[in-house]
Amino acid sequence: MAFLDFLSSLFGRKPQPPAPAPPAPAPAPASLPDSSDEPAQISNPKVLLIIFNPTMDAASETKLAAFMGWSRPDDLVSGFIADVLQASGGLVRYSIAQRIELDEFPLLTDGFRYTPQTYLQVMSNRGLAHNPQGIDYGEILTRFKVLTGIANRDFDEVWFMGFPFAGLFESTMGGAGAFWCNAPPLANTSSCRRRFVVMGFSYERDIGEMLHSYNHRCEAVLAHIFNGLDFLMWAYRPNRVPATIAADPALSLFQRYILFDQIAPGRAGMGIVHYPPNGVRDYDLGNPNPVPSNCYDWLKFPDFQGDVRMVAASEWGGGAERGFQHWWLKHLPKTAGRQNGIHNNWWQYIANLDNVPG
Repeated sequence: MAFLDFLSSLFGRKPQPPAPAPPAPAPAPASLPDSSDEPAQISNPKVLLIIFNPTMDAASETKLAAFMGWSRPDDLVSGFIADVLQASGGLVRYSIAQRIELDEFPLLTDGFRYTPQTYLQVMSNRGLAHNPQGIDYGEILTRFKVLTGIANRDFDEVWFMGFPFAGLFESTMGGAGAFWCNAPPLANTSSCRRRFVVMGFSYERDIGEMLHSYNHRCEAVLAHIFNGLDFLMWAYRPNRVPATIAADPALSLFQRYILFDQIAPGRAGMGIVHYPPNGVRDYDLGNPNPVPSNCYDWLKFPDFQGDVRMVAASEWGGGAERGFQHWWLKHLPKTAGRQNGIHNNWWQYIANLDNVPG
């Protein structure tokens, strides 16, 4: 079982189960001298925003988002950008470099394209979703010259705003040296000299689900930096072998960050996207049972002081997706300095892949 939601929740109305993925070993971090005062780098990533919002009623020119009573895509994007800015302490400042709204359903990998009629049949359970479900990323990347735009730094990443059954991954990566990012690397993109992430968001959902997808991206990038993909995959398995991990001073900072009580009894950190510190099953975000966690110590990084407290769902505002995912994000290290070749500001890897070694 892979460690993340291999198929985006955008394939359907409910999250999809993980799918197999070969672990790709990460290179060791570049050899850089330790530093206690190297400033935390501010990232200003520029986004190509592509919104699929087809006309559903020609007479009234009503688009899908309005027709279904879903969120306005631009409102979601603005709220998401604000949440990341706040959680990163102002260190990640996304901006929309180019906005494209397409009056069409996306082309899928076998050439199929929904019509308003066939799409509504699926959404009303009067028809089956088309299979294969995946979007034709190559067609979109080629049509809008994405590889050239990334290489020329016109933009640094791509965000799709879609809907259920649009066939989007929650996140995937392209470019030379692309690695697993909650989905396999994008095919036929290695000619681009820069890595880039393509996010797949849904305006049927809310900002909490956008943060959920983004946090899977964070996990994947940090697993690459700390060579911890195998550990992350193990943490997501429902039937883990071994079931728990013994206290081990050799655990990387990333491994320590994502510990939760079920896999490390009495030694929880922040948990993972699906499992909060006290989680006992996938998406157990509203669990009221407290467990000891060092989450407050991560706010003091890198000067840990052994601050362990009992925490439960009330810590992140209850069981709402947005509350937990924002809470998880805001604890990510974002301080000055560098140790063992890795910056103490993890955001400058997550939001700027040019900083990722290898």
